[in-house]
Amino acid sequence: MRTHATLFQAVLMMLYFAYGSNMNWPQMQKRCPGAKFHCVAKLPNHRLAFPRTSVTWQGGGVAGVVADSGHAVWGVVYELTQADLDSLDGYEGYKEGRAGNQYTRGTVTVLDRGREKKPLEALVYHAVPTGRHFAPGARYKKTIVDGAKHWKLPELYLEDLEKIEVAK
Repeated sequence: MRTHATLFQAVLMMLYFAYGSNMNWPQMQKRCPGAKFHCVAKLPNHRLAFPRTSVTWQGGGVAGVVADSGHAVWGVVYELTQADLDSLDGYEGYKEGRAGNQYTRGTVTVLDRGREKKPLEALVYHAVPTGRHFAPGARYKKTIVDGAKHWKLPELYLEDLEKIEVAK
């Protein structure tokens, strides 16, 4: 039987779709200790892009998702508490109503394990572009690829991630 506290916490949990470095479980555990894995998911009609740079990642490009018909971005859906979301906002350089955010936060429909019959509404961070494309640094790319391998994203998608060229 569930306690009132457990039910209250379940109501407060929100779904978050991670497609970049936050797929990396050790990083996510540090940033959001209350995060729980929900599922692997696909964001249809989008592609992975690197439209801005980050000092945290040695000036290399950082991930964003861009609408693009016929493509898909795979990632991980986590259940987050409000405290986790607040923490993640800080890491993603987002504050509601602030000019100059590095990312904005919105919702998207993702497909649980890629199945059309299992749509989920999840929060997502959209990179605010500062250019067209910036190659990611080797450490950032490895963080993404390690996360993708950990959660066993589809092999073809993993191969595409591994082909991403890094900054020199």
